Amino acid sequence: MITVENLRKAYGDFPAVVGSDFSVESGEVFGIVGPNGAGKTTTLKMLAGLVEPTDGTASVLGFDPEEPEMRRRLGFLPEESPLYEDMTPRSYLRFFADLYDVPREEGTKRTEAVLDRLDLEYRDRRLGDMSKGMKRKVAIARSLVNDPDLLIYDEPASGLDPLTTNVVLEFVRELRDEGKTVVFSAHNLFHVESVCDRVVIMNRGEIIARGTIPEIRAEHGETTYRVYTTVSLSETNHHPATEPEGDQHVAVVDEMADVEAIREAAEAAGGSVADIRTDEPSLEDIFLQLAREAPTTSAAEGGRGQS
Repeated sequence: MITVENLRKAYGDFPAVVGSDFSVESGEVFGIVGPNGAGKTTTLKMLAGLVEPTDGTASVLGFDPEEPEMRRRLGFLPEESPLYEDMTPRSYLRFFADLYDVPREEGTKRTEAVLDRLDLEYRDRRLGDMSKGMKRKVAIARSLVNDPDLLIYDEPASGLDPLTTNVVLEFVRELRDEGKTVVFSAHNLFHVESVCDRVVIMNRGEIIARGTIPEIRAEHGETTYRVYTTVSLSETNHHPATEPEGDQHVAVVDEMADVEAIREAAEAAGGSVADIRTDEPSLEDIFLQLAREAPTTSAAEGGRGQS
């Protein structure tokens, strides 16, 4: 679906994106995450054919991103998406269906269907009189009037209230279930973690981690186990001491071997293990850890280096 090799974009002496390599499979939701200025939007714009790379290549749907045929099969949603405020949702979407040469009857059918799915009621209200959440739904609907194979969304839930955000995220899941491919960026890592099949994490223009959430956790995170016992245990060479917590005692360990050692010690002391809870780092925990680390590409090698 998408193949990116050594993709780079520089604005003068400033490297916005530094030698990115990744691929996106058909029918998956692929997330690009990172702080402001990480290179997410520039990457998405290069994939959408809106920004020309300085170096490297990108193949999207088997085409160069600048080819018209690719754009006919793409739905793109920028982070800031001004609408024609004197239009209504119906007239706005029909206008864009005409731009994509969608037959009039089919365009009308798609317009009503996508507005139904996004629960947008006021279809004949002037867009300038609508809330930000309603406008965002219309912008998302616009990205679908040409029935694209690939959706590229830049911060689709940016600035939305929790209820509208949940609608947008659920809609992304539905698109995947229909076989659409979705690539999107986000600041809210919980959203990414709840929706994406795979992600890349960017910082200072380069990719610093990639994979499924479990793969990223396994490589960059640390899983711990909270072991609750019915008796107090002192520290030994095999396990730490327990600390009181309510009417139980708890020890935090990193290995399952330590969990087994605590179980044996508790039984030897006349007690037992009452509960074991696994604490896995969130994507946000891992991102914050990685973001503190130096980029792998130095300024001398064409990267940004450390400020």
